[in-house]
Amino acid sequence: MDAKSQKDHLKAYGITYWSLDRGQKVQWLLNYKGGSFLIPDSEKLRKECTIRGVSYEVISNAKANSILESIESPSVNQESVTLEKAPRIAVYTPDGNAPWDDAVTLVLTYAEIPYDKVYDKEVLNDELLLYDWLHLHHEDFTGQYGKFYRAYRATPWYIEEKKQAENLATSLGFDKVSKSKLAVAQKIRDYVVGGGFMFAMCSATDSFDIALSAYLTDICEPMFDGDASEPGYQNKLDFGQTFAFKDYTLVKDPNTYEFSSIDMTEKRNIPKEKDYFTLMDFSAKWDPIPSMLNQNHTAIVKGFMGQTTSFEPSQIKSNVLILGENKVNGEARYIHGIKGKGFFTFYGGHDPEDYQHRVGDPKTELELHPTSPGYRLILNNILFPAAEKEKQKT
Repeated sequence: MDAKSQKDHLKAYGITYWSLDRGQKVQWLLNYKGGSFLIPDSEKLRKECTIRGVSYEVISNAKANSILESIESPSVNQESVTLEKAPRIAVYTPDGNAPWDDAVTLVLTYAEIPYDKVYDKEVLNDELLLYDWLHLHHEDFTGQYGKFYRAYRATPWYIEEKKQAENLATSLGFDKVSKSKLAVAQKIRDYVVGGGFMFAMCSATDSFDIALSAYLTDICEPMFDGDASEPGYQNKLDFGQTFAFKDYTLVKDPNTYEFSSIDMTEKRNIPKEKDYFTLMDFSAKWDPIPSMLNQNHTAIVKGFMGQTTSFEPSQIKSNVLILGENKVNGEARYIHGIKGKGFFTFYGGHDPEDYQHRVGDPKTELELHPTSPGYRLILNNILFPAAEKEKQKT
């Protein structure tokens, strides 16, 4: 899985998932040649790699044992982690065609990794218990419809999405979309606390925490829910409810395309050609979790923007790990934490191979980016729940 040897890093994850799904355990060799996968050889496996265009090397048992012995040496920052079974994957996303694409569903489809779609009804009916891993699609859990009001309130897709959201909330027994979304966010919180794995990108990251913190107050303006927001709602936020963020200030203006001070999109002062973030280096033996999440063939990843591009470090809780950061701009791009018995990862930006993805832009064709480091980070999170539990020392 290093830069020179692997032709299609993304589909290689699909091969690993394919093997796990057939009952075959896989060794993930952390920090060895870009985080390589060691899989027992078979004719079917070779054929599948060839069909999918994945580079592989056949080695003897003696060489495999030699590699594993070298990895065990205390002098090298490497580790072998056993992946036991294919995780059951759910993507929280509405039906229909949204005017934007989702990086996770794009890469899952490209890597040929199966997933199910769930939305509010399924979440409220506790169907998340059927899954090991949940991704939150580009979503606004605050009931403010992505704060697209100023630019898109007269467009057919915005009007239709608002209508559908209101009808769904009513059918589920809620008088406001903000209340139904809060209930969904709290169910997702319970899923993670109970041992689930949650991954979110772009606006699903901060809007999720904001919704949890605003459970006692109305932060929506009249154009969103039909009545005024509650006076002094900023002082009624409960940061003890959140996963990752604290001490943020909400953006009240409905015409401003921003939720809060968590996001640093408007504070960024870095040209596109210099916009990169660095993956942090962890001890593979003592911190296998962040090491798994950061496996890549490069430590430098191209930056990319979104409604929520990056996170203000001063507003990240002290028990949350920063996995990737842009030091020049002083921002966190990729963070991870523990909540109860479960785990969460927040990844800033919308599409790792589309620098400034806008509403209505065509989707990214991953056939053109088979070695994308930014997309590899997503796939690391998908395999993370497959890891043997006793190996997770963090």
